Formats: sequence, structure tokens, C-alpha cells
Amino acid sequence: MRSCPLLSLLFLTGCSHMAHDEWHGQDKAQHFLASAMLSAAGNEFAQHQGVSQDRSATFGVMFSLTLGASKELWDSRPAGSGWSWKDFAWDVAGATTGYTVWQLAQN
Repeated sequence: MRSCPLLSLLFLTGCSHMAHDEWHGQDKAQHFLASAMLSAAGNEFAQHQGVSQDRSATFGVMFSLTLGASKELWDSRPAGSGWSWKDFAWDVAGATTGYTVWQLAQN
């Protein structure tokens, strides 16, 4: 499984600066929408490069989640707002929604 190294990295980072945020808010909508658009754009980009539909789907979702995780790592620095698993959960929801919408548009 290719996502295991990324997931291992996320769980082993030991972020000491965690956010104390809510599940809802404007920033959660921004995480969701940005992840959905990045996932769909990554899918489309990969397909235009001649990649199979399955691999382009994987590329799009992983592209989106990698950027979401990178943003959370940036937030976890001492001057940041803290790592937020809630933000990342909205990133995952957005990435899967973007993938689904992109798949539906292909049919």
C-alpha cells in the first residue's frame, strides 16, 4: 500500500502544538472545498498525462491529502495555530467528495 509511508509519517510526527478548535466553522468549509477542488484537479491532470483512470484517481486524492497534511504540519509549528485533526478530517471528506464528483462527471 503506497499510502502507508505517508500515514506513518503523520502518526509519528509527534506534534506537540495541537489546535483546540470546533468541528464547524468557515475554515472547515475552506478545508473541504479546497481539498475537493485539488482532488478533482489532480484527477484531471493525471488523466490528461495519459495515466489510467484508477491511477489518476489515486493521484488526485493523494495530491489533495498531501497538501492538507502539509498545511497542518505548517500549522503545528510554534508560531502556528496547531495541528488540527478536525481540519484534516474535513480535508479527507473534501478529497473524497472531489474524487466522487470527478468520477460522476466522467460518465
